[in-house]
Amino acid sequence: MPSILDPLVDKQGGIRKSANWYSSTVASLGDKITARKLMSSGKLIGRPSPGRLNMFFYDPKLKKQLPYYDTFPLVLPLETISGGFMGMNFHYLPPLQRFRLLQNLQKFADGGLSSTTKINANYDGIKNISIARKTIKKYLYSHVRSSFLRIDFDEAALAVYLPVQQFKKGSPY
Repeated sequence: MPSILDPLVDKQGGIRKSANWYSSTVASLGDKITARKLMSSGKLIGRPSPGRLNMFFYDPKLKKQLPYYDTFPLVLPLETISGGFMGMNFHYLPPLQRFRLLQNLQKFADGGLSSTTKINANYDGIKNISIARKTIKKYLYSHVRSSFLRIDFDEAALAVYLPVQQFKKGSPY
């Protein structure tokens, strides 16, 4: 099944582009891309894909205590925890900072710019990257409300600009 991001990847032509290019290309879509459309057109899997970005619907266990939370996170899983996983939710950063974080994580990538590339990062490896600290969250499988949408590495730079975050009770920026 084709991904909703395929036309953007085709425009990219397999070449790394600037942050401005990704931002303006995603902006040109207007409101054509939504969380539901992404989920219905992508690579859905039962568990988060390690080394790749993942999107899913989530209902936090402690939402009453949180000042704000994202119900459609864009997460790079870092480690397994009891009943779930710890990961970096890129939505806790503004889009340009998301792109910068993704660039920073390329040092953990196992190859070039392709769909099979994985980011082999773990908590110990990223905890000292200052921009990454506020993105680290824990997710419980019992509070996941959908399958996981796998975002391959060649689509990651586009995905970080998609305006699909769904914050409740406020926003981190």
